[in-house]
Amino acid sequence: MADATVAPEKVHPVEAYGYAARDSSGHLSPFKFSRRATGEKDVALNITHCGICHSDLHFIKNEWGNATYPAVPGHEIIGVVTEVGSKVTKYKVGDRVGVGYFVGSCLTCANCADNLENYCPGMILTSGGKGVDGTMTYGGYSNFMVCDEHFVVRIPDSMPSDGAAPLLCAGVTVYSPLRYYGLDKPGMHLGVVGLGGLGHMAIKFGKAMGLKVTVISTSPKKKPEAMERLGADAFLVSRDPEQMEGATGTFDGIIDTVSAVHALLPLLRLVKTNGKVIVVGVPDKPFELPSYGLIMGRKMVGGSNIGGIKETQEMIDFAADHNITADIEVIPMDYVNTALERLQKADVRYRFVIDVAKTLKP
Repeated sequence: MADATVAPEKVHPVEAYGYAARDSSGHLSPFKFSRRATGEKDVALNITHCGICHSDLHFIKNEWGNATYPAVPGHEIIGVVTEVGSKVTKYKVGDRVGVGYFVGSCLTCANCADNLENYCPGMILTSGGKGVDGTMTYGGYSNFMVCDEHFVVRIPDSMPSDGAAPLLCAGVTVYSPLRYYGLDKPGMHLGVVGLGGLGHMAIKFGKAMGLKVTVISTSPKKKPEAMERLGADAFLVSRDPEQMEGATGTFDGIIDTVSAVHALLPLLRLVKTNGKVIVVGVPDKPFELPSYGLIMGRKMVGGSNIGGIKETQEMIDFAADHNITADIEVIPMDYVNTALERLQKADVRYRFVIDVAKTLKP
């Protein structure tokens, strides 16, 4: 294990650079550090693009209480392989690949055996985690990285790198529960709560699966965007009692992407008997959930968190087959602090993506 007192730029043999937060202000500035040498099962990649996820903001501001500084965020990473280890079988130099929320797991527990590395107790986060050698992991707001080939996914030739980056978190976060909870059958009625980075991806995947998709939002101003631009079939204003009453018992399932505090009971009333409300957002206060809301109709509240590597690759391939990418605003690296300020105000449609290759300079 590396000596924790050694500066980050001295721990490993390969020089790297990126942007890091030094404290809970969350302000990012240029940062030189190091990456490990490419191991026998590793691939090294030059990062070309990295999406900005709302969880990056929580992380660098230490709002979850788990940040260690300096902190290099970023877990929606697209890059090009520059080197492979002697035992790598899946990739070669020149391949375009992606790395998502985690870069390691134990690979021996029951979850890993079921391709659910995302639920492994030993999961290693892409940024702010403890790496295989005990040093802290640094994320994709940087020029290159080294990752075990098991935790890398292949990006199809038809998919643009910038639009693909957010799929590695936002995409799989909504794709996984649609598949697991059986809300992917053509003709089903899916509700999507919240129209943001996750919500707009849920609409796209739902429509590609043949679902009727209704956006459920507090803001009636979002209706044209949801229906005319993103292709939702209907729009429900959750603050309108008459609309909510009229939609009672009409949904097979609901994907709730909202991280602001809100009530679940009104959503449970919307789903049919045996209906499911699946939570993927992370409000900072516990939900209130009266038991009768579940009992009356044998209803379910479930949860889901990103996806395993096999499912992430499946999601990427599905997206490529259906021409699905995220709606993005591409930015230079030196705009990142402004982008994070805008993200906090929900001033983005719907994901920022950093053009790392063209704009990150040492």
